[in-house]
Amino acid sequence: MRIKYWLHKRKSRFSGRLRKMMKCICSGEQLRVDEIIPSSESLATRDYSASGFSSRTGEADTKVDTSNIEEAESSLRESGYLNYEEARALLGRLEFQKGNVEAALHVFEGIDIAAVTPKIKLSIARRCELPRRLSQSDPGPPMSMHAVCLLIEAIFMKAKSLLALRRFTEAAQSCKIILDTVEAAAPEGLPESFVSDCKLLDTLNKAVELLPELWKLADVPQEAILSYRRALLYQWNLDLETRTKLEKEFATFLLYSGTDAAPPNLRSQTEGSFIPRNNIEEAVLLLLILLRKFVTKRIGWDPSVIDHLCFALSIAGEFSTAARQIEELPPGIIEDREKYTTLALCYCGEGESLVALNLLRNILNNKENHNCIFELLLASKICGENSEYLEEGEAYAHKVVSKFQGRCDHLASIAHYLIGVSLSAQSKKVCSDSQKISRQSEAIEALETAQRLTDDTNPNVLYYLSLENAEQRKLGAALYYAKKVLKIEAGSGLKGWILLARILSAQKRYGDAESIINAALDETGKWDQGELLRTKAKLQIAQGRLKDAIATYTHLLAVLQVQKKSFGVHKKLLRNRRNINRSLELETWHDLANVYTSLSQWRDAEACLVKSEAINPHSASRLHSTGVLYEARGMKNEALKFFEAALNIEPDHVPSLISVATVLRQLSNQSLPVVKSFLSDALRLDRTNPSAWYNLGLLYKSEIGTSVLEAAECFEAAALLQESAPVEPFR
Repeated sequence: MRIKYWLHKRKSRFSGRLRKMMKCICSGEQLRVDEIIPSSESLATRDYSASGFSSRTGEADTKVDTSNIEEAESSLRESGYLNYEEARALLGRLEFQKGNVEAALHVFEGIDIAAVTPKIKLSIARRCELPRRLSQSDPGPPMSMHAVCLLIEAIFMKAKSLLALRRFTEAAQSCKIILDTVEAAAPEGLPESFVSDCKLLDTLNKAVELLPELWKLADVPQEAILSYRRALLYQWNLDLETRTKLEKEFATFLLYSGTDAAPPNLRSQTEGSFIPRNNIEEAVLLLLILLRKFVTKRIGWDPSVIDHLCFALSIAGEFSTAARQIEELPPGIIEDREKYTTLALCYCGEGESLVALNLLRNILNNKENHNCIFELLLASKICGENSEYLEEGEAYAHKVVSKFQGRCDHLASIAHYLIGVSLSAQSKKVCSDSQKISRQSEAIEALETAQRLTDDTNPNVLYYLSLENAEQRKLGAALYYAKKVLKIEAGSGLKGWILLARILSAQKRYGDAESIINAALDETGKWDQGELLRTKAKLQIAQGRLKDAIATYTHLLAVLQVQKKSFGVHKKLLRNRRNINRSLELETWHDLANVYTSLSQWRDAEACLVKSEAINPHSASRLHSTGVLYEARGMKNEALKFFEAALNIEPDHVPSLISVATVLRQLSNQSLPVVKSFLSDALRLDRTNPSAWYNLGLLYKSEIGTSVLEAAECFEAAALLQESAPVEPFR
């Protein structure tokens, strides 16, 4: 190292001091200012010539930062000497600034950190005691603040050097020493007086910011989480920019790292404060803090904050909260179109589809908004799920097709898919058979077009193709597409497994269907097995294995009970799941009651219905099962009352329509027109119900003057449909 060059630029009185500083690194002694060292040999040359390191020469030597000399001058003015560690710190900084990372690390490793940290700790602690009046007998701090700053910076630069050499764990441990030392010196946090020590605070800010990143690079996520919490909970006097950056980085790490963070230590919380219980809650809290800073105009607008917040709240199932946060933003922050679209997504997730649709209509009806493709597709999807707006949804999808047919296969495919779904739903509303067949054919055609445009890569398109073919009793095509769905999803989708099993059951391949369900159970987590277990029980009933079915239903109910008690703090996150499980539990009790009824175990059936009533006393399905129980016991009039009560609650409940017609026909031949109207309503709602066709055939057969051909046609339809009937409805 050519130290003489840059020493010549300073006053001649300091050249002797710097040479003494270099000399002391080798001797380990503290040199007084008035001592004279005649040798001008450079420590850098002596250190590195033996170690295999060499300093860069040439132009780089002329760019040395003179802050090293100024730092040395300050230390000499304050204490009269520069000790071994301080000299090492200055020389290491010099090498680090020149880019000699390995050389800098070699110098920094010569500092006895274990020996200097107690002195640093005591010096900071004494500084934190100010401005209380100290007596003359009180000992002064063992180090000046200049020396403290110099050594802390040296430890930080050591961490940076280790980072550059990809020694991440060692770098993190070195950086952690700084924070441990300062926090131990001032357990209650750094006082405001530290603002005057800009150099020290600047180094602390950098160390606090660097430590979590080092733990992430070292792949120790739990330490990264603890470092983030430490940075935000301890009073480091961080500047606003650094604190804001840490809050955002921590929130994104909690959301996307895949690490399950343990709740914060209660001792670090003030009394009555909110304590997050999981990653999502902690991330939401941090993002809300950032949003509050923006609203109070302490920081500028960062659109990614609201994006992360909406994502976090959507995972938590708090769509209404996300919508409220967006609505409360100051005007002009988000464009109206983006605002309405995001709100529509929130309300759609909350289940308020009509509110979402009205928001989308505001966008689509505004002529200033162009290329609203996403909004058109979302509106079409919402309309396709509401029987009153099917035609409107189809029109939205056709607009996308007209713009992108032949230009963007992906968007055109989604539009054709939505058209197919809408036409399929429309086919169930129309009364005439010709219109129904026409809609079904158009639906298949639209879905096949979507399939061609995506080259069999969209599982949703293939699923609906399978479903539509199955409902039209084209079981071969339905099975083909169902297998493709399972292959593309690699068994990750429950609905694919269930649809395949139902199609196989419609082909009377009950053993194969049960094998599919067992395979799905092996691939599925225990909390997602409800529908699979119910389908398995139905398959066992179809094979006459009623005791096995009872055991499966009992296992399903046990799983639901354990699941209900196990969710605990996650109840809000699983609100939709709770609703699904509640409905599943209700129907399981009804299925079990029907099995006991078929076995003439009346008390067991009644006990199941009591359990069901406790869940939902106004269930049409429960009333129907109760009517079936009374009918099996020969109490026709009582059964009829329950069937009629079920229809009062749900007028379109097909099983109750058929049961009312059956009981009325058995009780009195005078009610034949009424019986026929009930069966006609049932067939209008479900044209593929074999029981409705069979009972209609019996009605025609018993009527005087009715063509025997009509009865025969009904029996034939019932037989054909029964041959292809699944154990559960396809949809």
